[in-house]
Amino acid sequence: MGSTKHEKSFVDFEQPYEQNIIGLKGVFYFGIGLVLLIIITFALMWALLNVLKEDAAADKGTSGPMAMTEIERLPPEPRLQVAPGFGVESPDGRVNMELKAPQAEYRELKKQWALVWEHGSKDARTGAVSSMPIDMAKEKFLEEAVKARSGEEAEQKALRSKMYFTDASSGRRAAEKRR
Repeated sequence: MGSTKHEKSFVDFEQPYEQNIIGLKGVFYFGIGLVLLIIITFALMWALLNVLKEDAAADKGTSGPMAMTEIERLPPEPRLQVAPGFGVESPDGRVNMELKAPQAEYRELKKQWALVWEHGSKDARTGAVSSMPIDMAKEKFLEEAVKARSGEEAEQKALRSKMYFTDASSGRRAAEKRR
């Protein structure tokens, strides 16, 4: 192997310049093919983009079954005063306080408390009064003419109500009286 000579040589030592053996026709064919490939790729991408736009326009009106509503996207209660969805529940519905002063929450709650303090509150379903002002409660109690128990039996119940279980009896019997 080492003794064989390469006789093929593209270099002509008698010429003062190197001969150009690049095939110009192949370079032109490659360039034209590359340009055609780029144009075809752009056309296919443009067609794909139009198909995707049409599909997006058709699906724009419908939301997916797992899509969250605007209320579900809010952070959980209690929210900070500057957080989206911050507000106060009232008998008239939710009062939105997102862009109001921090004192607005206190003022709204104070209005609600004043209404309950003056007029009391009723259960929406049953209509039963769940709270009322002290003065109204006293008047209503006095109107009912409640009879107080008296006699031996009432005194025994009063004495038993003052007894309580101690550790000395291991919780078995009421031994000591409340003072």
